[in-house]
Order: sequence, then structure tokens, then C-alpha cells
Amino acid sequence: MPNRRIDSRRIKIHRNYTVEEAAKTLGVHKNTVRSWIRQGLPTLDERRPTLLLGKDIRAFLDAKKATRKRRLLPGQFYCLKCRAPRAPYAGVADYIASSATGGNLVGLCPQCEKIMNRRTSLTKLEEAKGALDVTFKTPSAAYRREDPPPSELCLQIGSNADGEI
Repeated sequence: MPNRRIDSRRIKIHRNYTVEEAAKTLGVHKNTVRSWIRQGLPTLDERRPTLLLGKDIRAFLDAKKATRKRRLLPGQFYCLKCRAPRAPYAGVADYIASSATGGNLVGLCPQCEKIMNRRTSLTKLEEAKGALDVTFKTPSAAYRREDPPPSELCLQIGSNADGEI
């Protein structure tokens, strides 16, 4: 599966590119670059081959990337399944420290009931949580998994097979 993210840093700003060269450098199809030209990517002139300035390509891609970013409001997490910012179910979240200065806010999405995370530092925790009711948990308590004791049925099956227990 090809990488869907386009790395604008592959483009050299002091170089001119043809449509084919830009497509090859960025790992996209040449029709994608032509589509960008129709969307407003400036060309050097109207002659063929179509030439593009590296600094124009990089500026266009960076501007396009900036429009896709979504700032979260206080008390919101980004749900990866729903692809939308949402407040966690019942306004409740857990803060799990991953270091002395930062950690994750964890909550449930009210729409799809999947776990949502929001990375934050301790200094920005008050700003990020908004009106949420936050419970602080230690990493060991949050990720500890205790195996349940074997049931009596398992013990009975084991004793019948081996003949002793």
C-alpha cells in the first residue's frame, strides 16, 4: 500500500521541476501534479514542458497540509474511527502519565464507543481538559492485566485427563 502522506521536504526549493519529475520526486502520479496545477499551483510559464519552481511546489503543499489540520477545543479528543473531534462520553477522561512532564488523556467516543487519546503535557493539562472530569492513573495501574484464576471446570477437566491433581 503506498504512503498517502506527501513529504514536501523532498522538493528542493532552488530547483525547477517538470510535472513528471515532481511526481516522481513526491511519489505521486503525474495526473496528481496536474490536478494541483488546476487547483492553483503556479507554473513558470505557459509553454511545454510545464515547469514548476521548487519553492512554489513546497509552499503549495505546505498550505494544503495546513488547511487539513484541526485544532481541538478544550475538552475535545480526535476520534480516529469517526475522523472528527468529539468530547468524551459523559465528560469523563483518565490521565495516564507517560513521563514526569507529559501523558495521555484517554476517553471513550460517544458515537462509536472506541478509545480516544489526546497527548498533553502537565503544564497544558488544565487547558486541554476544559470541563472534563479527569481521573489521574499511574501507568502500572492503567496497563496492569491480571490473569483470572482457573475455573473449577478447568481443574476438573485437568484432573480427569491426568488422573491426579
